[in-house]
Amino acid sequence: DSAPGNTVNLFMDYETFGEHQWEDTGIFNFLKQLPHELIRRNIGFAVPSEVADMHPEDELDIHCPVSWADIERDLSAWMGNKMQDAALHELYAIEAEVKASGDKKLIDDWRKLTTSDHYYYMCTKWFADGDVHKYFNPYDTPYESYMSFMNILNDIAFRLGMPGHRITERPSLIVRPKEKSLALEAVGGI
Repeated sequence: DSAPGNTVNLFMDYETFGEHQWEDTGIFNFLKQLPHELIRRNIGFAVPSEVADMHPEDELDIHCPVSWADIERDLSAWMGNKMQDAALHELYAIEAEVKASGDKKLIDDWRKLTTSDHYYYMCTKWFADGDVHKYFNPYDTPYESYMSFMNILNDIAFRLGMPGHRITERPSLIVRPKEKSLALEAVGGI
C-alpha cells in the first residue's frame, strides 16, 4: 500500500556507527530510540523496493556519478587505476557465461565479486585520503588485493569450464622505496 506523504531516505555507511561517531557521542542510544520516536509520530518505514513501488513524486537526474569517498567525491576510489579497470573488465567479460550456467553457487560467487569493496581495496590513492584507504583495507597493498581478486575470478572461469581463460590485462605495481609511493606501469597493452 502506498503511504501518504513524502519519502525521506537516510543513507549512512555502517562505519558511521562506532567508527566516525563513537559510542560516547550517544549514537547508539539515538539509534535505539529513533524507531520508537518515529512510530510515535506516525512516521512509517519502508524498504527500497517498497518505496520504488510507490509512484514517484518527481524524477532526479544526476549527470555524473558521485560518492562520499575521498576529497574528489567521485568514483576514482573504485575506478581510478589500471588494476581496477582490468578487474572490472575481466569480471564482466564472463558475466553472460556465468548467468547462462544456471549454477546458483557460481552466480552467487560471481556477484560477490561485484561488491565495491574489492575495487576500493585496489585503490592506489595515497595522498590526503591514503590513511583511510589503508585503515579499511585487509590487504597490505592494492596489488595484493588485485591478485587475490583475479585468482578468485580465474577459479570461477575454471568452474565454468573455461580453463584457458586467463587474465588478459596485467597491470604491474612498482614500489619505489625511496619515495614510499606506488606507481602503476602498463603491461600487456593496457
